[in-house]
Amino acid sequence: MEIGVIFLYNIGQIVFSKCGRDKGMAFMVVDMDENFLYIADGKLRKLSKPKKKKFKHIQAVNKIDPEIQKKIQNGLYLKDSDIRTALKDYIKEDAENADS
Repeated sequence: MEIGVIFLYNIGQIVFSKCGRDKGMAFMVVDMDENFLYIADGKLRKLSKPKKKKFKHIQAVNKIDPEIQKKIQNGLYLKDSDIRTALKDYIKEDAENADS
């Protein structure tokens, strides 16, 4: 009997850095392998050179941008501004929910 692996992270998911110079900053998962996530924010960390972070240094958020996820998984053209917009919208939405 084989037990399935549960992944805490997905492509297109919004995450926050838990340590380092970028502590507390929002990023989006643009790639991953067995040991690392590759994250970008479209500003300091662009899609052309994403930040490599260990899983333990990332705080997952239960929010995945389906449009960005679809573009990455299908190899479609994605701009840094798409990442910036998605992160900005999430932060704005989160702030509005915190006020209510």
